[in-house]
Amino acid sequence: MNHIQRRDAELPYISDTAVMEEQRICRRILQRLNTVDRSDFEQIAAIVKELFPGAQNAVVNPPFFCDYGTHISVGKNFFANYNCTIIDVAKVTIGDNCQFAPNVSIYTAGHPLHPEIRNTLYEYGIHVTIGNNVWIGGNSVVLPGVNIGDNCVIGAGSVVTKDIPPWSLTAGNPCHVIRKITEADREFYYKDHRFDPEAWADICRMLG
Repeated sequence: MNHIQRRDAELPYISDTAVMEEQRICRRILQRLNTVDRSDFEQIAAIVKELFPGAQNAVVNPPFFCDYGTHISVGKNFFANYNCTIIDVAKVTIGDNCQFAPNVSIYTAGHPLHPEIRNTLYEYGIHVTIGNNVWIGGNSVVLPGVNIGDNCVIGAGSVVTKDIPPWSLTAGNPCHVIRKITEADREFYYKDHRFDPEAWADICRMLG
């Protein structure tokens, strides 16, 4: 197997010239995305569409960083705020209606623990999966191999080291479940702040 095949099989691999050529293609796209006029929303949207051709209504606030782009699968209505980093050595699958606050990082890449082995330049990537309707708070980090279930909220500053079950409010380093998200949370927008009647009527209209 060549090193691209090894990487894509989640086997140890080395970033040789063929691997780096794939990254070169992505970096050319990111160079345009990260230097475009930040008020040119139409041009930003066009470059994001080039980066994530299968996405529907994806919005990215530059700067944005990734290794390949082709290893990232984004569902409908994806939003990534400023300075998002996705190290997509392995597949990163993101569901519908996911929102990333500023400085969110998703890492699929890793290196051997033992220093002599690490110095051989062998590395690896393990996939990350994020379900539908997930909000990841600012400065959070998702580590290799993690699966986040549907309808979760990851609190700001979290380091997600293990799987998160659906409908969970989580936070911390390491990230842990604080409680389940329930129907009782529906009418509140922040802690004990309930939606005002005007906004609530609008929400009810939108939801049918």
